[in-house]
Amino acid sequence: MSRLSTRVLAASAGVAAAALPGLALAAGAIEGAVQKQATNWVAIVMFLAFVAGTLGITYWAARQTKSAKDFYTAGGGITGFQNGLAIAGDYMSAASFLGISALVFASGFDGLIYSIGFLVGWPVILFLVAERLRNLGKFTFADVASFRLQQKPIRTLSACGTLTVVALYLIAQMVGAGKLIQLLFGLDYMVAVVIVGALMIAYVMFGGMLATTWVQIIKAVLLLSGATFMAVMVLYNYGFSFEKLFTAATEVHAKGTAIMAPGGLVKDPLDAISLGLALMFGTAGLPHILMRFFTVADAKEARKSVFFATGFIGYFYILTFVIGFGAIVLVLGNPEFTTAAGALIGGNNMAAIHLSKAVGGDFFLGFISAVAFATILAVVAGLTLSGASAVSHDLYAMVIKKGHATDKDEMRVSKMTTLVLGVVAVFLGIAFEKQNIAFMVGLAFAIAASVNFPVLFYSMFWKKLTTKGAFYGGFLGLATAVALVVFGPTVWVEVLGNESPIVPWKNPAIFSMTAAFLGIWIFSLLDNSKQAEDERRAFDDQYVRSQTGIGAEGASAH
Repeated sequence: MSRLSTRVLAASAGVAAAALPGLALAAGAIEGAVQKQATNWVAIVMFLAFVAGTLGITYWAARQTKSAKDFYTAGGGITGFQNGLAIAGDYMSAASFLGISALVFASGFDGLIYSIGFLVGWPVILFLVAERLRNLGKFTFADVASFRLQQKPIRTLSACGTLTVVALYLIAQMVGAGKLIQLLFGLDYMVAVVIVGALMIAYVMFGGMLATTWVQIIKAVLLLSGATFMAVMVLYNYGFSFEKLFTAATEVHAKGTAIMAPGGLVKDPLDAISLGLALMFGTAGLPHILMRFFTVADAKEARKSVFFATGFIGYFYILTFVIGFGAIVLVLGNPEFTTAAGALIGGNNMAAIHLSKAVGGDFFLGFISAVAFATILAVVAGLTLSGASAVSHDLYAMVIKKGHATDKDEMRVSKMTTLVLGVVAVFLGIAFEKQNIAFMVGLAFAIAASVNFPVLFYSMFWKKLTTKGAFYGGFLGLATAVALVVFGPTVWVEVLGNESPIVPWKNPAIFSMTAAFLGIWIFSLLDNSKQAEDERRAFDDQYVRSQTGIGAEGASAH
């Protein structure tokens, strides 16, 4: 992390910043060799305490997990408030905490665009997705997408999209975790990656969704508490006046008053629109986020989940904005945290870490360091569980066994998949240690917005959708997203070393989403088969269930 270059910060305006919070830090912001720092014993002790507590929860959860429903959805017994906090824990990660505050530290007001962008997707989920998803599904969002369509092609498409997103995110998280622990704890990179992989496997394989949920809840409480303390201490130094804080920031920042002016990060209008689309609709297509809505009892609790999650996430992003400006006034220019050349030690992504020491000393630095790493554990656990469910439930139980798999067999396949995913994630994390992985993050988010969301949206709201339309249109969105990222600036120039990109835009969502929506629409209208007519007639029954919950798993009519 010693080479957190300005080029990478610029890339944050594109692909890296278009990623789910949790990955911006890993996405190219952490690459190459890291200078090992002095071992932070306070952070290690706090981290071990967190691990011991969560492993205890995993042991308890393992004793409660008896069926596939328990394993995938915690038996549907999570309350709306608990699930909202767990969703927030899944969504707010170390990289969101460190990465966005670093953008604010470097660019000022413009950093807020990413805070807002990551937040605006939640009203889409609240008003369009949450209730219908809970009423129509059982374990995964593919249950909804295939409700009235043919199981094999739709679940295969959904599983491909899910596993692609999960794999790309896991690589970024593993690299990010390895670099973070290498810098903050003084351990070797390989050791750090193995630790994350082992804990991830333990949480998911033995505790299932119940353990994963409580790990995410604990992590969310710790992160919100730490960020709140930092923001309060920053404001305390300026009489709780935002005006005084911003004025002081303009006086010490190299850009001066320009840091309070918007529009400096994403200058291309098409890129800006594409980024906005990806941020808004990509969230509603993320499998590990959508899976959380099946952990509550009914659609009412699902709506509560989104309400509380939106509140926690919105509050958190306000805190990151204050923390970013706090780092400008309390860290910038402080010889304790900067090099002789005036650059931040460890790079701009360490702004929040340095600020924690400035406002709370070594003890609070240890706390924030431990929380920053613990957050990644919660995110990778959720990702792994969604990947395991895609294989065991969508592919094995519904495609291979045609819906006749037993709970015991399904759970066995899920645990085997968890083990495989964990081992693969460790190996990929080690293999990609020195690579710029920004393109993986951008591609994962583009796939969520261009494959999962369009299929899910059409399946819930459009009567004329057919299996062929969803299948071919979904894969068209997938192929378009992959092609545009590969031939764009992030991969074609920054990774492959070519002089200029074939495609000039960093954010592919505006094109890949359009391709998916148009493809699904056209292929569905062209499908005049007998199967298509039956699928269209089944929409009325689906609509009634989506609105009332009658017949839903564990739900009642409202």
